[in-house]
Amino acid sequence: MQEFNKQKIFWHSRRGMLELDLLLVPFATDVFESLSRQDQLLYIDFLKEEDQDLFAWLMQRAAPSEQRFESIIQQILAHNSDSA
Repeated sequence: MQEFNKQKIFWHSRRGMLELDLLLVPFATDVFESLSRQDQLLYIDFLKEEDQDLFAWLMQRAAPSEQRFESIIQQILAHNSDSA
């Protein structure tokens, strides 16, 4: 089974847009390791999307291009609300 490079996941979570960084970096740091393997792979695929799309989806201004991203978006938003 492939192990994920935690540093790489962290750096891919840093997007250079403050709003995204405030959601994705804590999620990657606090939650990524505890996710199921399937959700870890989903998060990695999620990070491959464009910043403006991630922003719209996480701000709930648009639906994700793929329905499969809904669950990871909800987990990211739940983690953010739990941390607030």
